Formats: sequence, structure tokens, C-alpha cells
Amino acid sequence: MKVNTQSNLEKVLKAGHLGVTSECGPPRGSDPEEVKEKGSLIKDHVDAVNVTDNQTAMTRMSSLAACVHLKLMGIEPVLQMVTRDRNRVALQSDILGAASFDIPNMLCLSGDHQSFGDCAQGQNVHDLDSMQLVQTVRHMRDEGKFLGGDDIKRPPKIFVGAAANPFADPFEIRVPRLAKKIACGAEFIQTQCIYNLDKFEEWMKQVCDRGLHEKTFIMAGMTPMKSVGMAKYMKNRVPGMDVPNEVIDRLAGVDKKDQAQEGIDICVEAIQRLKEIEGVSGFHIMAIEWEEKVPEIVERSGLYPRPEV
Repeated sequence: MKVNTQSNLEKVLKAGHLGVTSECGPPRGSDPEEVKEKGSLIKDHVDAVNVTDNQTAMTRMSSLAACVHLKLMGIEPVLQMVTRDRNRVALQSDILGAASFDIPNMLCLSGDHQSFGDCAQGQNVHDLDSMQLVQTVRHMRDEGKFLGGDDIKRPPKIFVGAAANPFADPFEIRVPRLAKKIACGAEFIQTQCIYNLDKFEEWMKQVCDRGLHEKTFIMAGMTPMKSVGMAKYMKNRVPGMDVPNEVIDRLAGVDKKDQAQEGIDICVEAIQRLKEIEGVSGFHIMAIEWEEKVPEIVERSGLYPRPEV
């Protein structure tokens, strides 16, 4: 039973426009005003807003609840869901919960290991992995059935995405791993933050050589650097991150008070370069606790105004 999704992000991408998404992290409390404020800063400059799911394994307001707050503001959310914390019963239940609010997009992830967070002794679940979660959402949507075989009354209408890291080792398996996610049913891909443009372009060349760019929409992940300290931390402490020395040197070459603006300039220049790369369908701009800068980045990158579809 094929069900058509109603995602604005999907419509923008399928119409051939460069899509733009951003994200906001829910608060470490129950007051919704923080997520509403973040959403209001970026709503007019993006097609949809990702809501992270207990990122870095820190306990936060649920992604689903925060998505509902954004949707009530007229902002299209992308529900992020990790397999770390839920078995297949809870995953399917939350998918139905999202569908009951007509949340139209979902990004399927494994999640950061709980040892990074505030409950290091917590038990991870991983009953399904991120690829199986993609398959589950597609099965529920397209077949109208639960994993156990029973029919779903009002199946979810969800545009299904996955993440990709072009920079993790070993590099040789990065494109085959992407191919597996696409084979599982990922309709759009959001990548890890990109700083090594040459390596990303090599990854995209391999993606296009296999024709994978014709089977999914690849959105390049962009995170502006606030300082040379942030750049060094991401280079040395964040697994799977590739920050070339020239980025660090460029940030170090300006006064401390000017480093944030230099970081935005680097981000804008990267987007302008990657816009010309075959297979890039859009950009996922992750301005971590810096949402107020997203409009400037989108406008200076030539991605504004957003198309009406």
C-alpha cells in the first residue's frame, strides 16, 4: 500500500531546488520556550528544522515533543530518532506518535554512545540498527504493516532520511555504506560537518560514479566555527571529524574577536563551492547554539529566499 508523503522538504528536493535544513537541540528542562525561540530564528530561511534526539547522550526534552512545538508554530520539523534508547516496540510506537501529529520527516540514527552523556551507566538498546530503522519506517509507510505483520490503521506518511560521514575511517567503505543505507530505503542523506572540501569532493565523485546521487538526495552538512579553539577541539577530540590545518591556521590568523565572523565566512565560501558539485542536493546547516547566524549564512550563500512549492 503506497502512501504519498506530504513533506515540504521532499517537494523542494524533488522539484530540483537546493534544499536547506537546520537544526535545534531541545532544552534540558520542560520549558518549551527555548526550542520555540530557536525555531523562530531560522524558520523563514530553511525548508525544515531537525530536532536532535538526546544528542551526545545528554538527557533532554524528547525530540518528538519538541517537533510538535515547532509544528504548532508553522515550522516543518525533521524528527531525529536514535536506536540507542528504544527497542523495536518503542521505535514503532514513536513513529506512530509522530505520524499522529503529521510530522512529515524523520532522520534515522544510531546515536552517540551513552558513555559520552550524563547517564554513563545507562544500558544501550540497539535492538535495531540505523539501517534497520530506515527499513522499518519504509515498511510501516509503504506496506502499511507493523514489523510483527499486523496491519496499521492510518500508516505514517514520513519522508525517510539517514546520516553519512564521508570522513570516518576507513575511507574505502564510506560509499559502500551509503549504498547500503540507500538500499534500505533512505530517501535523503544529511552528512557529517564538512571542512575538508577536497576529501568530500572525492567522496561525491565516488557517489556519482555509482549513480547513488540519482537514488537519494544528499544534503551537505555545514557547521560554522566560532573560534580557533572550537576548530582544534573538533579536529582532536571529535571522532570522525576532519578539520584541515589550513582552517585552523585561517582562524588563528585573525584577532580573537573576529574569529566568529571568519568562521561564518569559511562556511559561506564552502557552501558556494559545494553548490557546484554534482550530486549535492542541498545543505544541512548545524549552527550549534548559534541559530541566530543561520539567516546570514543562508542569505550570503545565495540560498534565500526559499522556494514555494
